[in-house]
Amino acid sequence: MYKKIDTSYTQNRELSWLRFNDRVLEEAIDENVPLYERLKFIAIYASNLDEFYRVRVGSLCEMASVDTNGFDNKSFMTPSQQLDKIFVATKQLNQKADKIFATVEKQLKTYGIERKKVKSLNQKDKSYVKAYFDNQISPFLSPQIINVRHPFPHLLNKALYVGIILTRKKKKVFGIIPVPSNLPKIVYIPNKSKIRYVMTEDIIATYADKIFDGYEVENTAILSVTRSADISLDDERLDLGEDFLEHAREVLLKRQRLAPVRLEIEGNIDSTMMKYATEQFKITSKQIFIYKSPINKSYIFSLGSKFNEEQKNSLMYPPFEPSHICCVPENASVMDYVANNDVMLQYPYQSFDIFLKFIKEAVTDEKVFAIKITLYRVGSHRAQLMNYLSMAAKMGKDVTVLMELRARFDEENNINWAEFLQDAGCKVIYGMEGYKVHSKICLVMKQDKTGIKYFTQIGTGNYNASTSSLYTDISLITSNEDIGKDAVEFFQNMGIDNLYGEYNNLLVAPVSLKNTLLDLIKEEIEKAKAGEETSIFLKMNSLTDRQLIDALKEASQAGVKIKMIIRGICCILPGIEGKTDNIEVISVVGRFLEHSRIFCFGTGENMKMYIASADWMTRNTENRVEIAAPIYDQKIKNSIYDTLRIMWKDNLKARILCSDGTYKKPEIKEGDELIDCQNYLRHEYKVGRKIKL
Repeated sequence: MYKKIDTSYTQNRELSWLRFNDRVLEEAIDENVPLYERLKFIAIYASNLDEFYRVRVGSLCEMASVDTNGFDNKSFMTPSQQLDKIFVATKQLNQKADKIFATVEKQLKTYGIERKKVKSLNQKDKSYVKAYFDNQISPFLSPQIINVRHPFPHLLNKALYVGIILTRKKKKVFGIIPVPSNLPKIVYIPNKSKIRYVMTEDIIATYADKIFDGYEVENTAILSVTRSADISLDDERLDLGEDFLEHAREVLLKRQRLAPVRLEIEGNIDSTMMKYATEQFKITSKQIFIYKSPINKSYIFSLGSKFNEEQKNSLMYPPFEPSHICCVPENASVMDYVANNDVMLQYPYQSFDIFLKFIKEAVTDEKVFAIKITLYRVGSHRAQLMNYLSMAAKMGKDVTVLMELRARFDEENNINWAEFLQDAGCKVIYGMEGYKVHSKICLVMKQDKTGIKYFTQIGTGNYNASTSSLYTDISLITSNEDIGKDAVEFFQNMGIDNLYGEYNNLLVAPVSLKNTLLDLIKEEIEKAKAGEETSIFLKMNSLTDRQLIDALKEASQAGVKIKMIIRGICCILPGIEGKTDNIEVISVVGRFLEHSRIFCFGTGENMKMYIASADWMTRNTENRVEIAAPIYDQKIKNSIYDTLRIMWKDNLKARILCSDGTYKKPEIKEGDELIDCQNYLRHEYKVGRKIKL
């Protein structure tokens, strides 16, 4: 028998995530968001859902097939029960997304931007599309009839296919045409004044009768299978060495053949095709989702490149350039400044180039003898950081790179970078079996007359120049000797597979992070019991760890005032009488992806503040290598805390989490200043505008 868990103040993580993705979709109906950006939010919603199904639904499907008695410790539901609720919620969200998509597309038509169906084109445009099909598409196609001689092919994850019901001599057969991935996703129709385009899959479906000569086309639909991605590089015993890269490649190939978890269909599907699909993919009708909009919406992100200046000004966010201004004086050396002062960078409001300048100085400084760094997601295009690391190794410096090959969906990119760095002479290690290294830490060591100087950078986000202009993150650069010595210890421990090193300043998961957080919560509880002023102020992406949730509930019961800014999954429900009365939670979704993790305990100068790579999720606190760094500099501490307070005052992009798990807009009273915290901070880092906190 299972002990019944108290779920009165918690909610299921998957359903909480779906509510977050609904928040993303809300941005597509916000009239304050430029119209083209609203279209992109629909594409982001769809992309988020793709990953959710591959990872989370894939995991639940696997658990449902082998463990019928397992229960989620926040909702006390079995995997099968969770899946049922997910499928129902997804259908509702997709219907909402389709309606919003149609509305936004209709509005874009007034600006001369229009997606057309081939059958709706005039004769001149049809002739153009037909010629394009004959010359540019048809030669790439590999159509197939399904029968005993031509078995049903393996459908790749998220690839598009045109499925066709055909008849010949009164006999029905099924045909399928893969949409080649090397073809453009959309075809533009020549027009001097308008941007008009058709989907490549629509062209193929329209001319299916030309492809299947001798058959009569009865029905066509666009198909896409989502396959589970729940496969890990740790699924089998590994020898960490030269074979690890090759093993990683094999795992990526396996992922393409994992079990289907979802079938997406665009078009009119009849009972024949529905029955055929469920039999072929061994899924239920609950896992089949019908769309009126294109399944693959990634083409949306390239549409803006066709806009003229007037369209860009009307339909897109104003151009954004991160500020190069920071506390380091202009034209001064970052390393020289950090030798005496801590530096905090806040992305995307400040430029990632400032960190790159710090690394470049380390590369060219003859006294710097070692650079050590952990890499999780670094981007794929012309990453200047990788060039600097390569240059440092070629100059004879000791460069150690801990490359995490298991960064889901970035594995192939990281494999390529690992080989690049190895060829340059860097020492590349690959983390630990069973534990992803998700830490964000860089250590520069310099030898001068007085001894070794340590320059440590610790952040909440990846070393990725592209995402640093899209994600909000905190980056600390410090020459604090105690933190530097902890960083040395960390890299030495990673090199010998020692998870259980001891650190005096840094909190490192899975060893000391969670225990310290629990102790810090207990400290606030004890202060509340003693009648002292208390406060817990947290910012993170997700909260799912049951032990930490229960500790926050106990703190609330003791009278500790708790504020949390949680972008995505939040498994604790605020405002539950007698349990979470003193907990308030908001979520902020806007132009930039909120990504920084900040933990504050206490008030005033005695407040303890940490920035971290970790969310409060069990996977982060127990099953990954994560780092949280203390903020000792009072000015930096004040600056970060002010950012949290500005976010808390947001009444445009923030939503308040209610006790039933839904979100509501903040109440705006007459005379209230309207605050979009991201827009405010963007201006503040440019011109120094201030509001009353």
